Parts: sequence; structure tokens; C-alpha cells
Amino acid sequence: MCVCSYSLYKILAYRILAEKMATIVSLLFAVILYFVSVIALKIFTREELTMIPYGSKLLKILERLGIYEKAEISE
Repeated sequence: MCVCSYSLYKILAYRILAEKMATIVSLLFAVILYFVSVIALKIFTREELTMIPYGSKLLKILERLGIYEKAEISE
């Protein structure tokens, strides 16, 4: 993640954008990359996902996408 963010910063800062704007863009890219990697690696359990704000909605979306399996209701 660090390598990708730093590479993006170098490309943007020296060729396209000003340094301050390149820093903001590369930080946003790093946050998005971190979020995607946490979800793709299934670091959070179902219970932990429901504890975060809007976690139940996020869990439903991830179930629809097939990343997390739907919970079976046991009686």
C-alpha cells in the first residue's frame, strides 16, 4: 500500500498536480486501498462488521457481492 501511494504521489507531484494536491489525492487513494484490502482479506468477522456504523448495511452489500456468506439461522 505504501509503495502504491508513494508512486502515485511521485507521478502526480512532478508531472500533473501541485505537491499539496498530490498529497491529498495519494492519501485518499491509500485510504480506499486500505478499505478494499480489509474487505477482500475478510479481516473483520460478521459480528465486528455489525458493530461499526452502518455495518449491517455494509454486511448486506458484501453478502450480495458474495464476499461474505449469508448467515444461516439456527433454531
